[in-house]
Amino acid sequence: MPTPPLLALHGVCKRFGVVEVLSDIELEIRAGQVLALLGDNGAGKSTLVKAISGVTPADKGVIEWEGRAVHIRRPNDARELGIATVYQDLALCGNLDVVGNLFLGREIRRHGFLDEVEMEHRTRHLLQRLTRGIPDLRAPVVSLSSGQRQTVAIARSLLGNPRVILLDEPTAALGFEQTAEVLDLVDELRDRGLGVLLISHNMGDVKALADRAAVLRLGRNNGFFDVNTASQEQIISSITGATENAPRRPAHREAEW
Repeated sequence: MPTPPLLALHGVCKRFGVVEVLSDIELEIRAGQVLALLGDNGAGKSTLVKAISGVTPADKGVIEWEGRAVHIRRPNDARELGIATVYQDLALCGNLDVVGNLFLGREIRRHGFLDEVEMEHRTRHLLQRLTRGIPDLRAPVVSLSSGQRQTVAIARSLLGNPRVILLDEPTAALGFEQTAEVLDLVDELRDRGLGVLLISHNMGDVKALADRAAVLRLGRNNGFFDVNTASQEQIISSITGATENAPRRPAHREAEW
């Protein structure tokens, strides 16, 4: 029997007033794979990420974690399951150093005082596993490059040892070298066995990194693709609505929900 995906969505819907932003969404995130979530502006990508992360819970549908139905009604529910999210704005404090940002709100204390030595040790250990691009852990985040800040945000999300990580446009507005650093980091996350959901408008990044792609159009599924075999033209046609013939459900689902 096939191993169930880490996270699966079946018939997920989200409405704001009279506007249905998501309608009958199907999605699967598997361990050790990068799933690209694609779609034009207004397709529902960010709303879907917020539904998975508990920021704006879904109104209808079923969310499964390792094959069992779960309820994600707030961000803490997602974190307890093992879902971490890195939003496009990163939500970093520029005046704090790297260590301070990683442990902001979950500081380690010993005998009532901040254990700076332990927090720096854990930060160094985590970043050494991910990247060599931040030599000074006590540098204010505002002094770092955009790629380094993205690395700090991703590293912070990994403190709770998540199994699924949602990345919202992690390479937006980055230069070539910084983009390469972030893509290497995402590749490392996959190699560590995490399931990664990658929102991106950059087809070059998608073709270079993703295993599968799911396309949303006007709040609905509009195609699932094996990135290694599908052409860039096929995927773009699904994004723009030039074709309605792409499969609308994950190809390996065995039964209707």
